[in-house]
Amino acid sequence: MPVAAPPSLARLASRVDERLDGLLTAERERWAAFDPELAGPIEEIHRLVLSGGKRLRPAFCHWGFVGAGGDPDDPLVVDAGAAFELMHAFALFHDDVMDDAASRRGVPTTHVVYAAEHQAAGWSGESRRFGDGVAILVGDLAFVYADQLMAGAPPAAWVIWNELRVELNIGQFLDILGSVQRVRDVTKAERICRYKSGKYTIERPLHLGAMLAAPVTGQRLLPGLSAYGLPLGDAFQMRDDVMGAFGDPALTGKPVGGDLREGKPTPLLARAVAAATAGQLAVLDRVGTPDLDDGDVAEIQQVIIATGALDDLERHIESLTCLAIAALDDVDLDPAARRELAELAGYVSRREL
Repeated sequence: MPVAAPPSLARLASRVDERLDGLLTAERERWAAFDPELAGPIEEIHRLVLSGGKRLRPAFCHWGFVGAGGDPDDPLVVDAGAAFELMHAFALFHDDVMDDAASRRGVPTTHVVYAAEHQAAGWSGESRRFGDGVAILVGDLAFVYADQLMAGAPPAAWVIWNELRVELNIGQFLDILGSVQRVRDVTKAERICRYKSGKYTIERPLHLGAMLAAPVTGQRLLPGLSAYGLPLGDAFQMRDDVMGAFGDPALTGKPVGGDLREGKPTPLLARAVAAATAGQLAVLDRVGTPDLDDGDVAEIQQVIIATGALDDLERHIESLTCLAIAALDDVDLDPAARRELAELAGYVSRREL
């Protein structure tokens, strides 16, 4: 059953949202004064980062910071949380181009918005190439703003920040490569799952928060935080994969069965392929083919259920969550941080959005 978000998540999110709104509003005004057309790219960042989102990365960063002895009211950790949201936005802008996604959170994606503007104005060149180019630049701009917010971080935190960004890009490459190679191996799919999302959503924010608070203490805490963060990060992304295959479009803001249409190399699909009969494999082989309609998606969904893959993955998610929560007993954290991290574990692995 879905688990409600811990009350602290909304409180932390409001602080991060205020910081993001202040930064992006000031930047939009600054550049619009130079040239009114420059307001648009910054408005796109503002639109994406303030259109919702659970603020999980800022929350894990915050509790890593508090867990290592940091002051929960320190603006440094708010800046770091806002930086995570902008870095995530960078990945989403680029991801939407790579996946040719028409919508995100129920509204047109940036490359679609700018392609339509190009076409309506009758500008020279290809509308699609223009839209893709603008979205890539907007993502790059979000990446720069994220770095600006990290300006006050100590060198030890920058080591973590740089490494997590490398890992994110490695994961994105593995994801698009796995899609075109039609990876259906469970081990490879779980590695992609970890690097494209799990590590930079949970483990690395915890690491960064701890190193922001106290580099010496933080360094000592890193192995224990990984023992919690890695299995929970895997569970988080596997829950995402379930929603990507079965999620309600009204909640996800994406077409039904989006991951099935795109041929994403997920642990869910890999499990289904491993357990499928010859007839079921023929249906699963249609995953990722162009122009799947809703009927095709429904048939693929039924095969995934019939193979037992969905139930198997649900059990694995629960096992990973229990492993993560148990690992907290061996980490020398502030008690409040330990309680919040246990609550967050239940939420991220059982959420429905």
